[in-house]
Amino acid sequence: MQTKAVLTVSDVDAILAAARAEAIANNWAVSIAVVDDGGHLLGLVRLDNAAALSAYICQEKARTAALGRRESKVYEDMINGGRVSFLSAPVLQGMLEGGVPVVVDGQTVGAVGVSGVKSDQDAQIAKAGIAALG
Repeated sequence: MQTKAVLTVSDVDAILAAARAEAIANNWAVSIAVVDDGGHLLGLVRLDNAAALSAYICQEKARTAALGRRESKVYEDMINGGRVSFLSAPVLQGMLEGGVPVVVDGQTVGAVGVSGVKSDQDAQIAKAGIAALG
């Protein structure tokens, strides 16, 4: 039987705090979600003035990154490159940049999704959150 790391409540708190700090430092109103490797929500924060829809989109971006075990941008690029049939993929609804997997010892243990600003800025915030894990 294999074993792997899992995100703890402390890990989720650290990710959310660091991601929130990155967003606030740039004056970006976003929503940030952290999910486990199955795409289940572990933590969510919607900053002041973030659009209500961003709270839904960030969760889907995170879920897509966790289940796909890669950044959600990969799917966006694939679709933009002409593989539009991928839009019919089941479960993956957040195929926009801004979902980033959390990888520990080569295994995806969860993901962070951000929505509310430009997609590369969403990804920047997600990566800042993940960096808090060390």
